[in-house]
Amino acid sequence: MIVMNVVRIANFPEISTVGRRIGAVLMLAALVASCGEKQQAGGPPPPAVTVAEPTKRTVTDYDEYVGRFVAVSTVEVRARVSGYLEGVHFTDGSRVKQGDLLFTIDKRPFQNAAAQARASLTQAKTNLAFTEADFTRGKELVAAKTITDQVFQQRSQAFNNAKAAVAGAEAAVRTAELDLEFTELRAPIDGRIGDRRVSPGNLVTGGAAGNTTLLATIVTDDPIRFEFTIDEASYLRYDRMFKADKDNGNGAKSRGAGIPVSLKLIDENAFGHEGKLDFFDNVISTSTGTIRSRAVFDNPKGLFTPGMFARIRVPASTPYEALLVPDVAIGSEQTRKFVLAVDTDNKAKPKYVELGQLVDGKLRVIKSGLAASDRVIVNGMARVRPGQTVRIAAAPAGGGPQAAGQGKPPAAPATATSPK
Repeated sequence: MIVMNVVRIANFPEISTVGRRIGAVLMLAALVASCGEKQQAGGPPPPAVTVAEPTKRTVTDYDEYVGRFVAVSTVEVRARVSGYLEGVHFTDGSRVKQGDLLFTIDKRPFQNAAAQARASLTQAKTNLAFTEADFTRGKELVAAKTITDQVFQQRSQAFNNAKAAVAGAEAAVRTAELDLEFTELRAPIDGRIGDRRVSPGNLVTGGAAGNTTLLATIVTDDPIRFEFTIDEASYLRYDRMFKADKDNGNGAKSRGAGIPVSLKLIDENAFGHEGKLDFFDNVISTSTGTIRSRAVFDNPKGLFTPGMFARIRVPASTPYEALLVPDVAIGSEQTRKFVLAVDTDNKAKPKYVELGQLVDGKLRVIKSGLAASDRVIVNGMARVRPGQTVRIAAAPAGGGPQAAGQGKPPAAPATATSPK
């Protein structure tokens, strides 16, 4: 019909050119429409997807907390005697060992005091020798009735006073020598010392009072402690888990002491530093609802510094066997999570699952809703609608969950982490 109309138009010379053009356009439109009808009748091919069975592995859940390092021991170096600072014998920020000389105070006043105390002791000993001899003679004289009992008692009293004077003089000598020794300030512990707070030539106030002069501080850093806080619910879960392990003979100690933990610094990606829990506080804070916890780490290279922030990973469960799928295979439907599984008819069906924690940054633990034999769509999920027939493509080479129809790899331990 379209061709006949084109022919009729072509018989009129004045409109032959325009008619031919219109006819060609109409014929082309008809051809395109007929092709579209054929393609629509056939339908698009099934989308190609990659499927894989869940990986079965033994995993352990972990919780993460932020905390900071604290020194096992911190010592403030203060003088025990007052005087002028004479010398500083360390480099600021260096490591010191117990007994190393740190500061010296002018010794001359204390040397004089010690010499005076020794002289007083010598005088007291001389007096003691005289009174002792007088007392010995008095015993013979009083027995012969040559002196009265009163005179003898006086000699006895003088002898006892002389002995007391010697004891006091000896104590004064020890005190003077101790003060002289205190003019040399030595490191009480091994550790790293800070900077000097007082320069030589300044007057240093010493003694046992609270207004003494702070000269420097020393902190220990090997081993070093890491303090963090956990919420009450997590503490109860840990405590029950640790006690259950102890009852089962697994060697776990009460309140988590000795449980292995790991740590990473703020510029690190992996938890590569191993340590152990050693303390849970005996009270829960009523203001925050948290309890203070502590772990201990070896620090032979001095990498950890008191006050430094880091993240610690604490076991939140005993090892258990779980199914894992790639995290990219998880879909969301409002608050529910699902995966698309391919049935025996190659149709995609949603399976709503309960998610666990992320393992190794790529795999997600599935706690319920999925079977080990399910074929889960891991690639091409965006092209598939629930109930749609799919075409299973070959799985790409590489790690991850085992492709459907292939042998499963042996189970290996993994970790699942939940930040706090």
